[in-house]
Amino acid sequence: MLEEEVVKKFYGENELRRMYLEFFESKGHLKMNSFSLVPHNDNSLLLINAGMAPLKPYFTGQEIPPRRRVTTCQKCIRTGDIENVGKTARHLTFFEMLGNFSFGDYFKHEAIAWSWEFLTKVLGLEEDRLYPSIYGEDDEAFDIWTKEVGVPAERITRFYRDPKTGECDNFWEHGAGPCGPCSEIYYDRGEKYGCGKPDCKVGCDCDRFMEVWNNVFTQFEGDGKGGYTELSQKNIDTGMGLERLAVVMQDVDSVFDIDTMKAIRDKVCELSGKSYQKDALDDVSIRLITDHIRSATFMISDGIMPSNEGRGYVLRRIIRRAARHGRMLGIGGTFMAKLAATVIDESKDGYPELEEKKDFIFKVLTQEEEKFAKTIDQGLAILEKMEKEMQTAGEKTLSGENAFKLYDTYGFPLDLTQEILEEKGFSIDEDGFKKAMEIQKKKAHDAHKATNYMGADATVYDEIDPSITTEFTGYDSLTASSKITVLTTETELVEALSDGEVGTIIVEKTPFYATMGGQQGDKGEIRTASGIFQVEETIKLRGGKVGHIGKMTNGMIKAGDVADLSVDAKLRRDTCRNHSATHLLQKALREVLGTHVEQAGSYQDGERTRFDFSHFAAMTPEELKKVEAIVNEKIAEKIDVRTDVMTVEEAKKTGAMALFGEKYGETVRVVSMGDFSKEFCGGTHVANTGDIVVFKIISESGVAAGVRRIEALTGDNVFAYYKKEEEELEAAAKAAKATPATLVEKIGHLMAELKALQSENESLKSKAAKEALGDVMDQVVEVKGVKLLAVSVDGVDMNGLRDLGDQLKGKLGEGVIVLASASDGKVNLVAMATDDAMAHGAHAGNLIKSIAGKVGGGGGGRPNMAQAGGKNPAGIPDAIAEAKTALEAQLA
Repeated sequence: MLEEEVVKKFYGENELRRMYLEFFESKGHLKMNSFSLVPHNDNSLLLINAGMAPLKPYFTGQEIPPRRRVTTCQKCIRTGDIENVGKTARHLTFFEMLGNFSFGDYFKHEAIAWSWEFLTKVLGLEEDRLYPSIYGEDDEAFDIWTKEVGVPAERITRFYRDPKTGECDNFWEHGAGPCGPCSEIYYDRGEKYGCGKPDCKVGCDCDRFMEVWNNVFTQFEGDGKGGYTELSQKNIDTGMGLERLAVVMQDVDSVFDIDTMKAIRDKVCELSGKSYQKDALDDVSIRLITDHIRSATFMISDGIMPSNEGRGYVLRRIIRRAARHGRMLGIGGTFMAKLAATVIDESKDGYPELEEKKDFIFKVLTQEEEKFAKTIDQGLAILEKMEKEMQTAGEKTLSGENAFKLYDTYGFPLDLTQEILEEKGFSIDEDGFKKAMEIQKKKAHDAHKATNYMGADATVYDEIDPSITTEFTGYDSLTASSKITVLTTETELVEALSDGEVGTIIVEKTPFYATMGGQQGDKGEIRTASGIFQVEETIKLRGGKVGHIGKMTNGMIKAGDVADLSVDAKLRRDTCRNHSATHLLQKALREVLGTHVEQAGSYQDGERTRFDFSHFAAMTPEELKKVEAIVNEKIAEKIDVRTDVMTVEEAKKTGAMALFGEKYGETVRVVSMGDFSKEFCGGTHVANTGDIVVFKIISESGVAAGVRRIEALTGDNVFAYYKKEEEELEAAAKAAKATPATLVEKIGHLMAELKALQSENESLKSKAAKEALGDVMDQVVEVKGVKLLAVSVDGVDMNGLRDLGDQLKGKLGEGVIVLASASDGKVNLVAMATDDAMAHGAHAGNLIKSIAGKVGGGGGGRPNMAQAGGKNPAGIPDAIAEAKTALEAQLA
């Protein structure tokens, strides 16, 4: 082990990423861009948490990889240790994972040699500071390290399974599925980072020996119970944390000191006026915010929106934790967008989408901060109420249930609640809090279905040969002749489908568009010489296969038959109209509302289009009319719709809009409608905007925080909409004994008549109530010098009772009036007090509360007027009698 300091060349994080990817490109690897943080076709994960996670279908053989050697730098989120983020200089929620992968190509010899070559030859790390580790029983790896690479045997550490748990750090497995031994490489950072113990070595918990590389040799299929069988296709899964590598190359204390993280950390200090490493508590907040703003920025750039469930809840929690710690540092107002700008500046070289989405990222962060500012104030008010309840009960400990309520509903982490309470001499039932947390976790776990390796329910499609694919020919034709390659029922692969059977047909070439990108798949018919199959749904399957789902309506169809496929032309035409109109709609929305508008989801079928987009307020009627008019103008201009296939970079240079958060291949289709609209799109479209005929918005609504939805119609569906409106108008006119042209005028007359009749009715009711009551002034009594009139009258509603009270108050002069009435089986109570009576202590609201119980009800109100309802008319005499006693108690 070397004790002297060695000067290494400084490499920035962005430079290290580029060097790694270029190195493995030179070794025949296909460099793939980072996948989205949102897992694709993988229900086992909420968020991508490792470099290999998006590549699982290639490891399992469910899909054929674009090349057998791949290298990536993958964005990752892990929240398992989120409570420790900030408290230590090790934990992160967001990190980048460098990886080189082999899918049945090279194995241990190459993986080990290249890892050593990159670290020592490319980066220039000293060989005698590098310490490999291996799985204890992996003699093959040991021989490669010692005999081929030349590492002395005494510098190689063997890690064995724990005899009690059976676990081992150097054997990667996750339940049942592909697994295998690992070989890690540690870097000795020197004694200054060590624990000082004489036996400090690889595997010690201190920061001296840092793991920088992990080669996973996937060579077994595990049954999850300790049984392993050798895989015929062995794979390499390499993982290396980019931030950790930067720590070594920049010789800094922690990941929070590397160049890109330090820039964010310094910005936090600038906004807060704090200095790093001056105060331990401040450092926790500074580190937490530095990490969390990276996570939030990247999550939003991949289309994740704050919400109360799933990955949206993870994002909301991260933003709110950072916002709270900003308050603790004394940062005023909203600040996270300013920090996100630094994140983007530091990372846009590797992730240009951050720059493209920056305005949207800023808006989401600011809006969520503003929401939390209101929420945290509500939470503090709830906590204050809980404190008062504890004081009243003489308790000193907040229940676990209440602490969890603050955590779950108002985003108060346990430590925040604890801190506030400790200042006032209270504590928290932490065990009760943990129990409440476990109950919630158990509910979530119990609701989770059993799944396969990809987290999805196993289906018959998993059994299909992954080499089978389908070519889509439906851009240019609605018919095709093709060979049937696969037939399935709902549960198994079959050789034939017979009359009445439900199943799926896969062919070599199809004109049927599969549901994708919001556009619903085609319907139609598949015919062979011996059978007819009605296609009711077309879906995209793994590995580029298209599944035609439906029912046999006649005869039999066999695998290997040549079939004639025909798409329902009218349905395709109507769907194309709606899809093309959606492109025009998005552009129109950006013109009217601003360029922050991004697609957040869409749906098009033969009946309508539904478009979800980012916007932070309901659209005004004027905005909707303007958007609709722009779309119809472009339809009237009869613009040719053009489709070009080009590389992603070429497409971006043309100004084409990409779908928010979508992952694209090497080439894309760009759909252009003149100079007005240009988008990445794999869907089907009309040939000319004039084919859309007409466009009509039928609704605009909110569907989530910061997301609005427009539903609209095109073509024949607009005419059908107006026909229905016309029929309803005629029916309304007929009912009003008018014509459609005079309906508005007739409604005006009817409303005037109704108002006059209501006024007359109220007058008659008031008169009837007065007559029913008779002359009651002789029932006035005096209570401690204050006059009280408490009487009952039959059949008067609450409005009538109040009017009657006002009339009697005029007769009474100064004093208190209490009226009760039974109407439709219910009781109405009214109490009124004049200024003089209130000056003597009378309070109508308290008086009503005192007597309402007699009629089985409750109510209250102001000192001068109050009312109540009840359901026991038999109690009215008791309520009237109680009024005197209640008033007596109020008066001085």
